[in-house]
Amino acid sequence: MVKSMTGYGRAQQMLGGRDITVEIKSVNHRFFEFSARVPRAYGYLEERLKSYVQGQISRGKVEVGVTILTVEGQNAVVEANRELAGAYVDALRKIGEEAGLKDDLTLSTLTRFSDIFTVRREAEDEEEIWAAVRTVADEAVNRFVAMRAAEGERLRADLLGRLESIGRGVALVKEQSPRTVEAYRERLAAKIREVLADRQIDETRIVTEAAIFADRVAVDEETVRLESHLVQFREILGSDYPIGRKLDFLVQEINREANTIGSKAQDVAVAQVVVDIKSDVEKIREQIQNIE
Repeated sequence: MVKSMTGYGRAQQMLGGRDITVEIKSVNHRFFEFSARVPRAYGYLEERLKSYVQGQISRGKVEVGVTILTVEGQNAVVEANRELAGAYVDALRKIGEEAGLKDDLTLSTLTRFSDIFTVRREAEDEEEIWAAVRTVADEAVNRFVAMRAAEGERLRADLLGRLESIGRGVALVKEQSPRTVEAYRERLAAKIREVLADRQIDETRIVTEAAIFADRVAVDEETVRLESHLVQFREILGSDYPIGRKLDFLVQEINREANTIGSKAQDVAVAQVVVDIKSDVEKIREQIQNIE
């Protein structure tokens, strides 16, 4: 399956009293490059996320963002300073006695003194946090991969169309090349007749010169290799493993054969076909830069 290196996926879930969001996106890159944005308290997640994502993606510049919001009160322990509370009670009663006031102290009275209470968060279990983040990351990555696959399918369809166009061009070159040699032989014979006028023409010399020309402009080997490369290209497009680098190498070989054919071209029609082939090759080169 052809996969694009460009993709995006996002997922959000409430797990274990935590609102967790994972966002993943990627763009083109020759190799695998990873960066993550995680809350400072959860910095240990970065390496785990990198290993996890690298198991799903082989190439591309990948950015992962994680937010973790803990529901109020979760993992919190409230401790009371009993000695301080007792001191407040004693002080209030003493003031009441001295002022002749009724003793109406209640528990709610003490809640006004915030320094009596200390809120402390319990240490969080890293494995539990990672399990929750991994669950959300699975969903985000699935959406991310689905987007890359959809874009990859569009790239595949475009590339197959380009390959068909190049194939038609190669067929035209193969058809036109023999005509080029024959046209050269006729031009050579006409020129010799013009120069020699009424004298006898050495047909053997014309045949020899035509044979030398035919050898010089022969593109049989190049067209055979080019057709072979096109077959390989199609086979690779049907593979399940990452194919971007292989296609990059193969398109260089296709371009090399096209250049050789162009350098041998002695015919305007063949030269134009080569220009069209190279145009398709360049468009293919641009497209495969976005393939994993």
